[in-house]
Amino acid sequence: MQTTSAPRRELELALGDRINALLSATRALSERSAAQFHEELQPAAFHIARWLHAFGEAKPSVIAQAVGMDRSSTSTLLGRMRALGLVSHTPDPHDRRGVIFQLTEAGEERVAITLEERGTEFFARLSAWSTDDLRELERLLGRLVADPVEPVNGSSERPDR
Repeated sequence: MQTTSAPRRELELALGDRINALLSATRALSERSAAQFHEELQPAAFHIARWLHAFGEAKPSVIAQAVGMDRSSTSTLLGRMRALGLVSHTPDPHDRRGVIFQLTEAGEERVAITLEERGTEFFARLSAWSTDDLRELERLLGRLVADPVEPVNGSSERPDR
């Protein structure tokens, strides 16, 4: 088994710090976006609304699984969102006991406005970047999130592809 050199280890730790900073900034942006979406709802409601906006109507169980929440919390938030006029539901045509939730026109409008504001902040951060830099970051992030960790010939080192 090959050991990692000290300079490489320092670089990996620095990269971990940058990724943590990115995640923190993303969480902060999500919190601001959620508050903008609706000040009376907790941030998880925006994740539900955003998912419905992207993928369309669904059963509460499907929504819960997709956004990584338990069914009870999802149902509670959907009920609160329904009371605020952001979602509506119809009977599930395949299961008379179930319902299908979808965003209302007001919910769609709020999601669109919130995503527009989010995009404005995101694009402002990238406005001075070259197209080549954007392409390279996109490529490297794609590689980071898509590649499984596979030892090469028993080594913990990954090949440069």
